[in-house]
Amino acid sequence: MEAASAPAPAPALSPLLRQWRWRVFAATWLCYAGYYFCRKPFYLAKASLATELSFDATQLGTIGTAYLVAYALGQFVSGALGDKWGPRVLLLGGMGVSIGVNVGFGFGNTFAMFLGLMVFNGLAQATGWSGTVGTMANWFHRRERGTVMGLWATNFQVGGVLANTFAAWVLGAWGWRYSFFGGALVLAAVWAFVLFNQRNKPQDLGLGAVDDPEGVPESDTDAPWSRDVIINVALIGAFYFFLKLIRYALWSWAPFFLEKNFHLEGNDAGYLSTVFDIAGIAGVLTAGVLSDRLFRGRRATISFVFLVGLVLGTVALYTVGGTSPTAFAICLGLTGFALYGPDALMTGAGAVDVGSRRRAALAAGIINGCGSLGPIVQELVIGRMYDTGAGDLGPILALLVGSAAVSLAFMAAILVRNRLGKADL
Repeated sequence: MEAASAPAPAPALSPLLRQWRWRVFAATWLCYAGYYFCRKPFYLAKASLATELSFDATQLGTIGTAYLVAYALGQFVSGALGDKWGPRVLLLGGMGVSIGVNVGFGFGNTFAMFLGLMVFNGLAQATGWSGTVGTMANWFHRRERGTVMGLWATNFQVGGVLANTFAAWVLGAWGWRYSFFGGALVLAAVWAFVLFNQRNKPQDLGLGAVDDPEGVPESDTDAPWSRDVIINVALIGAFYFFLKLIRYALWSWAPFFLEKNFHLEGNDAGYLSTVFDIAGIAGVLTAGVLSDRLFRGRRATISFVFLVGLVLGTVALYTVGGTSPTAFAICLGLTGFALYGPDALMTGAGAVDVGSRRRAALAAGIINGCGSLGPIVQELVIGRMYDTGAGDLGPILALLVGSAAVSLAFMAAILVRNRLGKADL
């Protein structure tokens, strides 16, 4: 590997700009973490819905699919709207709709009602990633994005852990309906914080733009993407399709498997499943720091290394994960550590780098939209696999191994393009 040169010193920032960078960092971090409080309750309540409302695994998978289809379509729409209207309108509107929908879930009683509300929740939740990434692109320069975005992208692991734990606690204490009510209350508090602390870019406050320390200007125009940029965005989107299939499969079904196959109580299954996100926090921080300090901002290289670990983690899940709850949890943690680093880098800092600062929201929306098709596939397939296989986890875990291998192959293609000078990732 080529020796890393000393990074150029960052230009001095005014005290007001530094203060607002922290405020924007906190607001966008809390914003995306907060979205999970209105996303996670359904996954924790699956077994309760099966018991109290007589939903079978196929119906639960269909409800989850309604969310994921809307979420995937919403990513493309949100990316374009964020490019046009700016992230602030997108985020405040999306959070508001998701809050209202989760209140509706708490009063839900029928399959049709859950199905309809899930569509609205998917569209609302889709505003989160492109809106927050689009905001961050304007406040931090390229040479610090790996570390900054690595730290910032802990939002969806920490958000997932806190939302999971909170929903499990409320589920055990007051029942599944209050898991939805509680999540809506938390996101409402976050909405108020974002209202006062998020701005789209420094210029909105009369401050100067954040410049790259090497003096290399980043594209701030509406010029069309080149053929190479389009191919790079498509490759990252394809990589993310398979990566996100794995992430949502484990989010969506791990608590269900722990309760049904390993006979844990619903709240205990929820607590144990958080090991996936907890290990992911360490993975994101590690990948972000290594990206800047050892790999000179080469997101694809460090992502490739982590994806090799992901293949090994899913193989361990397939071979020994089904033997006991402890083995399942350990393998879940290994998989989470390896998965979340590439997830955060390539769809956060990588999306900004490939799409340009001006069109970061659009790039993030397209990449996340392509990725969000993977969760649709897993939600449709896994519920039916579980029902037709009479609860056998083997074929389901084999699906995850295959997805990890294909995701690694697409990342290898991105590395080849880097070598040919057709990508800067």
